[in-house]
Amino acid sequence: MSLNAVSHRLWHDLSVRHKLMVLSLLPLLVVLPLLLGALVVWGNSAFDRLLITKVRSDLAVAHGYFGQVQNEVGTGTRAIAESHALVLAVSGNNTQALTLQLTQAQQRLGFDFINLYSPQGQLLTASWQGANAPLHAGAASSMSTDTPNDGAAAPIQRLSQSELMALAPHLAERLNIPILPTASAIASTRTHESRALVMLSNVAVRDAAGRIVAWLRAGVLLNQNLPLIDHINKIVYPEGSLPLGSVGTATLFLDDVRITTNVRLFQDKRAIGTRVSQAVHDAVLDRGETWLDRAFVVNDWYVSGYEPLVDGTGQRVGMLYVGFLETPYRMTKFGILALIVGIFAVAMVLAAWFSMRRARSIFQPVERMNDTMRRVEEGESTARVGEVVAQDELGALANHLDQLLDVIADKTTALRRWGEELDAMVAERTQELSLSNQSLQAAQAQLVKSEKLAAIGQLTASVAHEINNPIAVMQGNLDLVRELLGRHAEPVQAELKLMDQQVDRMRLIVTQLLQYARPNDYAGYVEPVDVNQALSSSLVLVEHLLAHTNIHVERSLTATRLVPFNRQELQRVLINLMINAIQAMPEGGTLTLRTADSAETQGRTGVLCGVCDTGAGLSDTIRERLFSPFFTTKNDGNGLGLWISVGLVERYGGAITAANRRDAGEDSAGAVFGIWLPCEDAQEGAI
Repeated sequence: MSLNAVSHRLWHDLSVRHKLMVLSLLPLLVVLPLLLGALVVWGNSAFDRLLITKVRSDLAVAHGYFGQVQNEVGTGTRAIAESHALVLAVSGNNTQALTLQLTQAQQRLGFDFINLYSPQGQLLTASWQGANAPLHAGAASSMSTDTPNDGAAAPIQRLSQSELMALAPHLAERLNIPILPTASAIASTRTHESRALVMLSNVAVRDAAGRIVAWLRAGVLLNQNLPLIDHINKIVYPEGSLPLGSVGTATLFLDDVRITTNVRLFQDKRAIGTRVSQAVHDAVLDRGETWLDRAFVVNDWYVSGYEPLVDGTGQRVGMLYVGFLETPYRMTKFGILALIVGIFAVAMVLAAWFSMRRARSIFQPVERMNDTMRRVEEGESTARVGEVVAQDELGALANHLDQLLDVIADKTTALRRWGEELDAMVAERTQELSLSNQSLQAAQAQLVKSEKLAAIGQLTASVAHEINNPIAVMQGNLDLVRELLGRHAEPVQAELKLMDQQVDRMRLIVTQLLQYARPNDYAGYVEPVDVNQALSSSLVLVEHLLAHTNIHVERSLTATRLVPFNRQELQRVLINLMINAIQAMPEGGTLTLRTADSAETQGRTGVLCGVCDTGAGLSDTIRERLFSPFFTTKNDGNGLGLWISVGLVERYGGAITAANRRDAGEDSAGAVFGIWLPCEDAQEGAI
């Protein structure tokens, strides 16, 4: 059996109460959780997208300010190089005036160094002390071939320690940053970062004729440039801009090493010297992508934005980072999701409670009606549903059911009265019909049958007389033997008892023969009989046989007409057919009982009653002798049951037929016995 068929059967087996509970709770237990899951997934994704959108805008602000600083370095250097005072001092070779101008410009512009070189690359003076030291050879040789900074922004340069010392030896203390072990970073054996990341601007100083009279080189060292990174962080994350206690951070990287940051390692210790995770390294430095996602920064998770920093040749030399602590937002997100789940849970509980309360008003009237019908079927004719509070269709149905039961009770009383009157009228009419010549043909048929029965009766009476006398002698002698032997009869007590049983069986056979031969002597009271009710009553009388079998009973009782019959005799016929059907199914099967209104080919109306089994069926030999007296297929039968049943049915103008179900056009195996009984209007002129 398929899963669909099983679920369909289980659904139909449920009571109305449980069906209503399923229909009420199914949307709450299935639809609402699905809706809640979709809302949670969407809300979580939307919340994360909002955080990513914010960090993208934060990174854009940091990028803009960083570019502004580059522009200030570039434009500031160009303004110094183009100043008339500097050109005059260079032309007059006034070193003291040049040093003063460069020192003042450095203080004004906030540069880390401003150096002035000859056209050949020799250091003339600088803004830092010790400017009279000679320029590093490598720097001097490259000085004459460097291309001037034609753009507004100062490019970023990654310099070695010796190159920076040649430019600004006073910045040595900001180099040699210890590299700290960092979780999730790429494995490395380096212990210090000695290189420098510099915003470096190189501008030619020209005289009035346009000749290059000197080179001006200025820059800002990014290594441990705390004022710069704190200012970026203040611009991106001003005080009060981050709710929920989150903290904003900014960092500049040289390759993957933090050279300046306001990320704290612990307490007030900045995380300078820590490294970025491998995932960010691969995405930003290796592939040149912008990272906008959560990332583990030093010792906690941050919503982070990383972008690569490139030098004048387009080579990636570091990264710019901004981000804010994720934990407050994550806790807030979880709190909101928990609140949503809680609201949905409360809504589901309240909706379930409300649905069950309202469902009770539906299934309680149905249960009361069902209980009332059960009590009526059990014989409690006064059972009623009673007052129902609901004024809907169910309330109206309960009221109609009570009214219908009242009508049925009245009609039943009237039917009993009419039945008694009808019995009297039938008896009177039957007497009149027996004296009438209008039913001559029926009378002739009855006469022929009576003559046959009379002949059989004479023969049966003679046989019964001849048999009853020896039976009486045998029974008397058995009693005499018991009396004479007394205690000595105990050894043969079983044999004597068996002889008593066989004598009783012979008497029963003789009685059945006489009942068939002299039906009028054994006829019962004739009344209009409901075949459906008679069939149901007969089924109750064989339930003790069904209880020990695996036989399922199916009923299709659709007859609406009454038939004139003795109720006990009709039940005897039906019980006989049911017992035969049960005995035909020793391994179990289906006993089918049917009734239907029917009509013969002559136009007589009647009722057709069927008793069907799913046994082995009837062979041709059995069907030929089935209704013959003394024919039986059972070891303990006498073969008179069907013979007498046929006589009883024919006495009332009916007929019994027997056939295999497959021969009758049915799919099932087994036999079907049909009883056709004429209804009252077809009985005029009959017995």
